[in-house]
Amino acid sequence: MQILGILAFIVALLLSIMIHEFGHFITAKGFGMKVSEFFLGFGKSIWSIQRGETEFGIKAIPAGGYCRIEGMSPKDVMVEGEEGRAFYTASGGRKLIVLGAGSFLHFVLGFVLLVALFMGVGTTQVTSTIERVSDCIPPATGDQACTSSSLISPAKKAGLLPGDKIVSINGVRTKEWSKDVQLIRSSAGKRLEIGIDRGTSKVQSANADGAPDLIVSVVPAERIINGKSYGLIGIVNTIATVRSDPVGAIKQSTTMTRTFLTSSVTSIGALPGKVPQLWSQTIGGATRDPEGLVGVVGVARVSGQAVGSTKLTNSERLATFIMIIASLNIFVGVFNLLPILPMDGGHMAVAIADEIRAFFARLRGRPRPAAIDVAVLTPLTMVVFVILAGLTLLLLVADIVNPVNLNL
Repeated sequence: MQILGILAFIVALLLSIMIHEFGHFITAKGFGMKVSEFFLGFGKSIWSIQRGETEFGIKAIPAGGYCRIEGMSPKDVMVEGEEGRAFYTASGGRKLIVLGAGSFLHFVLGFVLLVALFMGVGTTQVTSTIERVSDCIPPATGDQACTSSSLISPAKKAGLLPGDKIVSINGVRTKEWSKDVQLIRSSAGKRLEIGIDRGTSKVQSANADGAPDLIVSVVPAERIINGKSYGLIGIVNTIATVRSDPVGAIKQSTTMTRTFLTSSVTSIGALPGKVPQLWSQTIGGATRDPEGLVGVVGVARVSGQAVGSTKLTNSERLATFIMIIASLNIFVGVFNLLPILPMDGGHMAVAIADEIRAFFARLRGRPRPAAIDVAVLTPLTMVVFVILAGLTLLLLVADIVNPVNLNL
């Protein structure tokens, strides 16, 4: 099963790369630019086919892919009569759309995967259905047994039973128990009117407004934990796989995408500071930090652990795998927008600089200056490339000799 997870990750990664390059391809073609090659991988070509003016194919090293758009630099020679199809002759707006399309599709793919997760696969959640009613509220955190000094649990006093489903609190329908339970936590000593669906009233349960079978009054007991007051009623809720409706799935996916975007930006900002830690973990054998830097091999291994885990149900394995691929796509999308060459963000920065130069030229009544030749920045590009290659190599060694283990 672990091998299956690793293979699934490799396939998902290659598909993500293809989708990224397709973003560049489709927008470039849409703007009339000439795209001569669309390849998955690098190195020697092992298969290709010509379709129109574009050669599609696969190369020997599956470590990425590329879409060759002709005329990226003013020095590139175009076929006579096709000079206007060169990338560098396009408007700044079109350049930015073509360059940003790859990252945009990473974000779209991540979002779509999350929607599929929440709506199709479902996520493991604590539900509003009661699994067990406690006899008492233990006097201290960690205590399990009831004593003579223990308070009878408010849930037992109110007559709540295992199997009861809490459908409303103070007349407000429960929708997401992880949020609804916060009302109970903040209501120590306050009376709550809790609506229960016990399945005993077929007429009421069938009502369009979803009226509860009965309403019980419960006063949460107070428990002081770390100096803070919490309300407890003495119930343990069931855990189940919950699928969301389309609207709920879109809302959850939007929130999760925003979370992934924020964490990706934070992780990239903290990347330089984590390199020394990664070095010590690789060379010194210190325990790898699951929140630290992880390379492609490490993510593949984690995916294999998730898919092959015996501690997770089949749906949990699939959900974890989808979450990994979705977060990876969003991270790659953000990373690729960094304003450094050879990233797409670096080319976007050059395009923006071109437009700024053109703007000031117009203010001065001068003709538009020639486009910046990206080839001139090759030395800087090579420095960045060497740094990224070194980091990739360090991550590869770390993921092999001292891999991250999530204990799944």
